Amino acid sequence: MRNDPYHTASGAEFLTATGAEMPARASRKKASASRAAALLFVFVWLLLIAGGAAGAAWYADELRARMTADIERQTAERIAAMQREVETRMAELEASFRADIDAVEAKVNELNELLTFTRDNATGEKDDRNLLYTQLHEVKEKLEQLEKQLDVLK
Repeated sequence: MRNDPYHTASGAEFLTATGAEMPARASRKKASASRAAALLFVFVWLLLIAGGAAGAAWYADELRARMTADIERQTAERIAAMQREVETRMAELEASFRADIDAVEAKVNELNELLTFTRDNATGEKDDRNLLYTQLHEVKEKLEQLEKQLDVLK
């Protein structure tokens, strides 16, 4: 039957006789190879995306840590500067109050001397001691008030 010109070969005979079965296998291999390549591409792409996201997270943490350290350093410097300024002002106030207290004490001592002199020279007609004692008492109250303020500032 092979020599019969009108005879047509069946599909199976044609495929085996012409070798057409070979391209079907090759196309299957090409399809599975292209699928594997696509899966590999997707896997690499996802790996790159995950690596980029991890790198971005790491870099953000590093930036946050640096900024936190800078802010802490600046805050410590400002606090130290403010503390030095407050200590300087306190020293100035203390010196000022000390000077005021010394001046008041000097006045009290002068008044005591004057009172002693007046008492020694007082006659029976005129008594200025009450006036001097009143002034001395006022000065002592002022001195006590200044000392209390100085104690509060310390």
